[in-house]
Amino acid sequence: MDLTKIVSLSGKPGLYKVTGQGKQSVVVESLIDGKRFPAFSHDRMSSLQEISMYTQNGDRPLKEIFRAIHDKVGGEIGFDPKKASNDELKTIFAGFVPDYDADAVYASDIRKVFVWYVLLMEKELLDFSEEPEVISSETDEAVGEAEA
Repeated sequence: MDLTKIVSLSGKPGLYKVTGQGKQSVVVESLIDGKRFPAFSHDRMSSLQEISMYTQNGDRPLKEIFRAIHDKVGGEIGFDPKKASNDELKTIFAGFVPDYDADAVYASDIRKVFVWYVLLMEKELLDFSEEPEVISSETDEAVGEAEA
């Protein structure tokens, strides 16, 4: 699952797919309505690959949170995140990410994660068929022996 080409623009709703590059801008396409427009350097743009959420054990990448949601419910989350109350959102999110930092993660952040998940699933941009990268201790030992 490659989230590097999917971005969020500060102050604009939804998500955008990077489709090209101009002289002093990046061309993005809205995943909601398909409209294309240039995003400039003054538009705060964040790739979903770089976004993470606070947990009790450090930061967890958004990619892992999407995987946790998918592992439990698949493609349908079963509720409308835009209409759910803040308490409902926190309770449901704790079911997917039990160690999230409730003091540092706001209900608006949780709502955004669910809205993004639904949008990305609708557009078939989330692919969970690839295995998560796991580095085994045997690989580390082999590298250490090769360096010696």
